[in-house]
Formats: sequence, structure tokens, C-alpha cells
Amino acid sequence: MADKNGFGKAMVVMAHADDAEYGVSGTVAKWCAEEWDIVYVVCTDGSKGSSDPKITQKQLSEIRRKEQIAAGKVLGLKDIKFLGYEDSLLQPTLDLRKDIAREIRRSKPDILICMYPMRNLDAHWGLGHPDHIASGEAAMSAVFPTARDHMTFPELQEDGFETHKVSEIWIVGHPEPDHWVDVSDFIDTAAKALSQHKSQVEHPYNKIREMMGSWRRKIATGHGMKYAEAYKRIVLEQPKST
Repeated sequence: MADKNGFGKAMVVMAHADDAEYGVSGTVAKWCAEEWDIVYVVCTDGSKGSSDPKITQKQLSEIRRKEQIAAGKVLGLKDIKFLGYEDSLLQPTLDLRKDIAREIRRSKPDILICMYPMRNLDAHWGLGHPDHIASGEAAMSAVFPTARDHMTFPELQEDGFETHKVSEIWIVGHPEPDHWVDVSDFIDTAAKALSQHKSQVEHPYNKIREMMGSWRRKIATGHGMKYAEAYKRIVLEQPKST
């Protein structure tokens, strides 16, 4: 079901399984409830995020893939694409840019959500995860100009992936957001989705719900909402209705 701008399709590009649930799952749950087509693109294989000395990288990767699929079912995603780059070694290479551009051309989203492509020295985690930075840079480069231009990676066009212009990019984790989404009616669904990532979040659902509520309530402060998610919004194309 399209919104007032004619938008009804979105893509979320994240570095790891669980990144989207931590940052944007309320927005995704809202869109899915409104019958939008939402696709996730997960850049890495998730093979490093564990302190368990007994688990192998292959085992962890398989576990995290299943967890992300389970979270997607909770939210109502249309599809999840796993690009399979090695966890913790992600770089904004031309190959990654091409792979993301292929998915943009395949799904043709109106809005693409990605991670902040720079280091924020004042953030809670200090320097930030290099995979997050790399995925954000590659996603933004894939939107502009790669997915738009038929002469960039012409083999994509030859394989049937026609060019596509994304209308808006929403960046999560930006230190100066300018767009807030009211997720007050979807905080429970968002918490349930995050709780599927049991290898990463050991708390029971009630604790996850409490933590997520605290995070989203802080973001919503001063914006007339109980719970919110915030983005830096970049408009590339005017709404289809204009």
C-alpha cells in the first residue's frame, strides 16, 4: 500500500544480521503493517560475532542466517539477501558496490536505509564498527551513481537488471538526524524481532522490550512521540505524486 508520496517499497542495507533489528525494526514493522514490500540486504556472513571458543565460523554464520530469517518473518519482510562477505573484514569495494546495486535494480526500492558511512568519535561505541562504515559507504555509492547509470557495470544491464533511481536515502546512526518515524505502535514487534537473534542477545524478551523501549523513548524526546527512530533523510527524486 503506497503512502502519500506514492512510496511502497524499501530496502535496508546493513553490515550484519541483527543490525537492522537494533536500529530500524520499528520503521520496518510499521511499513510491513502498511503492506510495503521490504527487502533486507545483509552484507557479511556474520561469522565473527561470538565469544564462544567452541563454535566455528561456519556454524556461527549458519546460526545468524537462521536468526535473521526468523526476525524477518516476525516483521513481515518480502525477502532477505545475504551477500556473504567475511564478517569484520568488510570494505567498500567495487564488488560490494556492484552487489548492492544489483539488489537495488532487482527490487527497485523507493527508499533505501543504510548505516552512517563515517566515524563518529562521540558515539556510544566510540569509533564505530568498520563493517558498518563500509556498508554505508558502499550502499550510498550503489544508489548514486551505480544503480542509476546503465554504463556502470554494463554486465548488470546485460543480465536483465535494469537501472533504477532510488528516491530517498535514510541514514541510521547519523549524529544529526532530521527525520523521525513514530514507531509507538510497533515497539513490541520490533523487540520480538530483535529477540530472534539469540546468539547476539542473551536477554529474555521482557528485558529486550525494556531496553528497546528505553532507546526509542530517548530518540522520541522532544518530537511529540512516545517511541521513535531517527534518520538523516536525503531526497534524491521528487515524490511520484508530484
